[in-house]
Amino acid sequence: MAQGLEVALTDFQTSWNNLQHHTEEISCERLLVRRGQAFNITLYFRNRGFQPGLDNIIFVADTGPLPDMTKGTRAVFSLAGHGGPSPWIASLKANGATSLEVSLCAPPMAPVGRYLLKIHIDSFQGSVIAYQIGEFILLFNPWCPGDAVYLDSEPQRQEYVMNDYGFIYQGNKNWIYLCPWNYGQFEENIIDICLQLLDKSLNFQMDPATDCVLRGSPVYISRVVCAMINSNDDNGVLSGNWGENYSDGINPVEWTGSVAILKQWYSTGCQPVRYGQCWVFAAVMCTVMRCLGIPTRVITNFDSGHDTDGNLTIDEYYDNTGRILENKKKDSVWNFHVWNECWMARKDLPPGYGGWQVVDATPQETSNGLYCCGPASVRAIKEGEVDLNYDTPFAFSMVNADCVSWLVYGGKEQRLHRDTNTVGNFISTKSIQSDERDDVTENYKHEEGSTQERQVFLKALQKLRAGRSQGPHQGDPQPSRLMTLSQDSPRSLDTPSLRPRDVVQVFLKFKLLDSPNMGQDISFALLAHNMSYQFKDLKVNLSAQSLLHDGSPLPPFWQDTVFIILSAEEAKTHHCKIPYSQYSQYLSTDKLIRLSALGEEMSCPEKVLVDKIITLAYPDIVINVLGAAVMGQPLSIQVMFANPLLENVEDCMLMVEGSGLFKKQQRILIGILKPQHQASVTLETVPFKTGQRQIQANLRSNKFKDIKGYRNIYVGVGL
Repeated sequence: MAQGLEVALTDFQTSWNNLQHHTEEISCERLLVRRGQAFNITLYFRNRGFQPGLDNIIFVADTGPLPDMTKGTRAVFSLAGHGGPSPWIASLKANGATSLEVSLCAPPMAPVGRYLLKIHIDSFQGSVIAYQIGEFILLFNPWCPGDAVYLDSEPQRQEYVMNDYGFIYQGNKNWIYLCPWNYGQFEENIIDICLQLLDKSLNFQMDPATDCVLRGSPVYISRVVCAMINSNDDNGVLSGNWGENYSDGINPVEWTGSVAILKQWYSTGCQPVRYGQCWVFAAVMCTVMRCLGIPTRVITNFDSGHDTDGNLTIDEYYDNTGRILENKKKDSVWNFHVWNECWMARKDLPPGYGGWQVVDATPQETSNGLYCCGPASVRAIKEGEVDLNYDTPFAFSMVNADCVSWLVYGGKEQRLHRDTNTVGNFISTKSIQSDERDDVTENYKHEEGSTQERQVFLKALQKLRAGRSQGPHQGDPQPSRLMTLSQDSPRSLDTPSLRPRDVVQVFLKFKLLDSPNMGQDISFALLAHNMSYQFKDLKVNLSAQSLLHDGSPLPPFWQDTVFIILSAEEAKTHHCKIPYSQYSQYLSTDKLIRLSALGEEMSCPEKVLVDKIITLAYPDIVINVLGAAVMGQPLSIQVMFANPLLENVEDCMLMVEGSGLFKKQQRILIGILKPQHQASVTLETVPFKTGQRQIQANLRSNKFKDIKGYRNIYVGVGL
């Protein structure tokens, strides 16, 4: 008489399955598969082979602390195909003498996370034997048309899911520079850290069963991850700091990758890492989302609005010297702001609003009580559909708010101008499989100055104003005679019928005479042009002040007053120089200086304001790869750097990292660097992954924190 079927061994075919599911870079020892795509396992039996019709094998896949069939966190499905209504599928691939190869497939909407796989064997004798055969991790699948994160372009999938390095754009709209970043989503333990992050969320802590049910939705996951990247509501990954004191942590500009941040958070019992700013929050979120399988990219918006009261207006205040004042309303224009776009279907919205979604992990405003923002449909932002979930009004204001300048004097405020073009410029991300910058501004808004753009703005404003009374500065019926120019471009008043020559009698503009390099004097000129046919006698107050990254001003460190007499249609140039010795001690780590000029006619109340933001540049670190890079073979890497200043710098530390090249971030103590001294170090490593890789480096000291460099290299396969 035949015996009941007994399992002796299970082979998860990890290497083969992970390769097919694009997870081989995460691990070749653990099973990591994507939903909506079959994977194979082999069961080896102790006493005999599987006999169809006599033996029935039932599979059970559980996730979460309280698996439940009715909620989708427990799947029970049979090899015979009649195991119940479960959308999970098991099918026979090959039946050997004492083995059975089976294909299993999770539905494309299954919750992601850790699963425990069990089998029940019901033999012809009526006895049932249960086996717990192992764990696997289920991820989103952008290769599966049925998955909500499906992306139909392989180059895009390679860039936005598989690429483990990239660039984050910083600086200002007149001088955009790139910051190399190691996302490292496939590095050791990162998948475990990402799943721990989900389990540490307030959603899981309050209702773990429901949280696990909802993990099949990329909309839900993106909101959970977004809230967990910052630590404002919970023990999230990063603490934000927009001040100047980072003595109890790491200055945000020093980071070059997400891996060190996530591993520190994990190893310290999930204590928030100090410190992050917008690009760090976005970069870490990119790592987590790509690791989970959701296509994600990092977006930089130059001149980004932060509208705190939801009226789509940013108010900026100046005194009579042209100095920008601390904002009473806390509205601000950030020099640049960085967020994420995640790709997903939006079945919770009307048709047509799926695709790229804005998700912003920087803690600015709350959303349903938590510091998170999004997902907000990029198309909804462009079309002014600010009533669609989630946080679309705030995202719209970041790229398309109007900016109002106010002159504060004698305890009064007088409006200088309403500018419709300042906010939202050169919205940038890394190009697909290229080191070039991709400008995606047209995805977010219609062309500035076009009728369509103004119509969308007014539609958004109308939706937000429904049932809301106007604020004190809205609908000001008195046109001011004060004019303003900003960012070196003329602004006209809210009277488009007037020609520029009628409105702006005097045109002011700043022009840099040399590249603004750290350690050197700043040379610039103020150009004054009388655009009228009348004599002009001008008094111009000049000032320079450092700015923090979020637009917060520091006290002026340089001021001057000049008098310029202009004949009809005459233009004159006034040359200025700010010595390094004057600005060095007042410079923030953001390296931002705002030049301002407020000109007024001696004989009438007309005023003209112009400003220009300068980002001071450092020389790049140069990285040379000495020889061919081959997996498993020693490789020498030379890193060359210099002190750009005319003074000694101390406490110099060089940090080097690169996924697939270094197991962890390398830190080399350099000590003291003499004035303008050049130096180099040579590192030895053994690459452990093949393909396109990137090395990122950062040099910090007591005088500067972020001299950076990178080098792309290709690691070949050894013979």
